[in-house]
Amino acid sequence: MHVTAADADRAAGALSRPFSVRGLTSRNRIAMAPMTREFSPEGVPGRDVADYYARRAAGGVGLIITEGTYVGHDSAGTSGRVPRFHGEDALAGWSGVVDAVHREGGAIVPQLWHVGVARAVGAPPVVDAEPVGPSGVDLAGEPKGRAMTQQDLDDVIAAFADAAAAAERLGFDGAELHGAHGYLIDQFLWSGSNRRTDAYGGDLVARTRFASEIVAACRAAVSDDFPLVFRMSQWKMGAYEAKLAQTPEELESLLTPLAEAGVDVFHASTRRYWLPEFADSDLNLAGWVKKISGRPTITVGSVGLDGDFFSAFRGNGSSVTGIEQLLERIERDEFDMVAVGRALIADPEWAAKTLRGSTEDITPFGAEMLKSLR
Repeated sequence: MHVTAADADRAAGALSRPFSVRGLTSRNRIAMAPMTREFSPEGVPGRDVADYYARRAAGGVGLIITEGTYVGHDSAGTSGRVPRFHGEDALAGWSGVVDAVHREGGAIVPQLWHVGVARAVGAPPVVDAEPVGPSGVDLAGEPKGRAMTQQDLDDVIAAFADAAAAAERLGFDGAELHGAHGYLIDQFLWSGSNRRTDAYGGDLVARTRFASEIVAACRAAVSDDFPLVFRMSQWKMGAYEAKLAQTPEELESLLTPLAEAGVDVFHASTRRYWLPEFADSDLNLAGWVKKISGRPTITVGSVGLDGDFFSAFRGNGSSVTGIEQLLERIERDEFDMVAVGRALIADPEWAAKTLRGSTEDITPFGAEMLKSLR
């Protein structure tokens, strides 16, 4: 791919601007997207995990968003290789990650996660906990686990707040709450899995109550300088065309309670960032969220690559592609940051190479790269 000097200047100008929110400052507009890697035995991130994230910071990434980390609730997740965000051993590991990223000039936030009734396929679970969700059904309405009691709700809300407080105590620059992709928070937002008849169920506004209470609890547990990011999506695992909001008006009814509860930045997850979210506009989901909420947004979805994330798990690689459309959108402030996923697994220096216009030197992604931390 030939890159002209003008292309390089344009990339540097659009993406190299600093971004700040509350006490967090990213040196540029490039973030590392959260990607589950499962290289933390017994849930404890080791030196290899710290080095993995630090290499991306050294390679020019402004903001690292970590892989999903389980909050301190028995049912948060079952994998023994997904990192925890509770317990002295795991938090000590995360302290090492923070220090390593900061030494390389990057900012870092953990993604706080509860999977709800969703369970990953593959290795057998190491935590024997019954899945819990809004109504004891999965996204398709099939029975799975049990419905959460008020005590369950209170305990999970407290677990998120405790994790956010721990993140600030460890020196993280903010925290992201995983409210996307059909996991617990999203299960409350989605009508197919939320059949509750109490205050946590009903119309779309009512279904935001659990998410809003988590945000508010986290906001109360941290200082005013500590920003909260909320990751959201329309699509779900196995339901890629799903939409929580069919119209901008419905999207507003979803976003408003979350913004009022204390979300500082929305991280709008899509499979392909260039696709318009609603008819009669070319705005993507992050663009619509910013327009409606007035909050800064992060866009994500196959940045710099020609295939979506899920094809990677079927053994398919991706070719490096241009980011001209991305630059056009960020130049007109459609969104504030861009999160890069597989391209950063493939090449830790993707950010630096892109900013200096050396995209012809970027290493393309291959599915085999998922088998190790590089």
